[in-house]
Amino acid sequence: MNSKWVTVLGLVVVLGMAVSACGGAGGGEATGGPLQSVGDGEGALSIVAWAGYIERGETDPAYDWVTQFETETSCKVSVKTAATSDEMVALMNEGGFDLVTASGDASNRLISGGRVQEVNIDLIPSYSVIDSRLQNAPWHTVDTDGDGTAEHYGVPYSSGQNILMYNTDVFGDQPPTSWNVVFEETTLPDGESNKGRIQAYDGPIYVADAALYLKSENPELGIKDPYALTRDQFNAAIELLRQQRTLINRYWHDAFIQMDDFTNEGVAASGSWPFQANLLKFGGAPIEKVVPKEGATGWADTTMLHVDAAHPNCAYKWMEWSLNPKVQGDLAAWFQNIPVRLDACEGNELLGPDGCVNNGLNDFDKIQWWRTPTTDCGDGKLECVPYHEWVTNYVAVIGGR
Repeated sequence: MNSKWVTVLGLVVVLGMAVSACGGAGGGEATGGPLQSVGDGEGALSIVAWAGYIERGETDPAYDWVTQFETETSCKVSVKTAATSDEMVALMNEGGFDLVTASGDASNRLISGGRVQEVNIDLIPSYSVIDSRLQNAPWHTVDTDGDGTAEHYGVPYSSGQNILMYNTDVFGDQPPTSWNVVFEETTLPDGESNKGRIQAYDGPIYVADAALYLKSENPELGIKDPYALTRDQFNAAIELLRQQRTLINRYWHDAFIQMDDFTNEGVAASGSWPFQANLLKFGGAPIEKVVPKEGATGWADTTMLHVDAAHPNCAYKWMEWSLNPKVQGDLAAWFQNIPVRLDACEGNELLGPDGCVNNGLNDFDKIQWWRTPTTDCGDGKLECVPYHEWVTNYVAVIGGR
């Protein structure tokens, strides 16, 4: 996602130190536990977010879920947009922010690195209305104290899917049903090769997309979880990505550049988000999307609280506000994603009656949600390839090594 808004308020760290000295900062390591009550707001709130996640009507006046929050709480919101999960982790490591809208490939790293604090969900009244499939998801609930009960490290904010987007002029009456059109050299229905006409996501977590395809295509590998890969499974996924590189038009991470490539550069198919596919189709482009037979990966994002947040009261107020049904519906309409509370799909003028279904609501159970790979294979064995090796190997693939 491309960065396009706002800077962070100055003096965040200084103000945070002053508030803490007065007893206003209420969470994390400073007190040995999460906030126990929400008090008056501190007047400011800084958020690291994906572009388009925190709208105040500047891009389109119809999409504004910041102004009312600021009016009701006196918490002035500033946003630092991040283009990748790795950038989000780097910014949170740097500090000076209160909240981050972290995807699953970042959230576990932030928890294990001690950069976010436990959240007291008793102070989030709307938590109970969140989709039950997300309330205790492993990318934001972790048993960090070893007592057998997972602690909450955030509040679900949004989810979306890495669908296969394709050009209907190319595929005609033979729409793709498999990811093979982006992983294997093949002749497309228009009679031309896919070489130079496909794209892939520019991020190490994309290794999981290759693993998900191999899980179905090469069952002898024994892949069960695309985020928990043994050395042989991982090597097979990397080899597939090396093969794919010879077909690639571009590794993308900017949604708008990808949209331009499909419109003007002859790209035929790629993993993408409903955001690009829906906007292109709404604009009259010959575009469709599908979750192929192998399933797809996806991102479920969590609003997480920095361990040294300078404005914890404003942060808790925002986490509750973010679950407001109109906020959730408006966000789903703007970003073409799925609300974390499903009643937000109903009665939202911007989203429309079919918005959630068009954004992938009915495909939820086909999605393998992003999660940070670790050595833990999930079966008691510590034989899986950790994320730092995903990074180095994916960088090598893109570099032609």
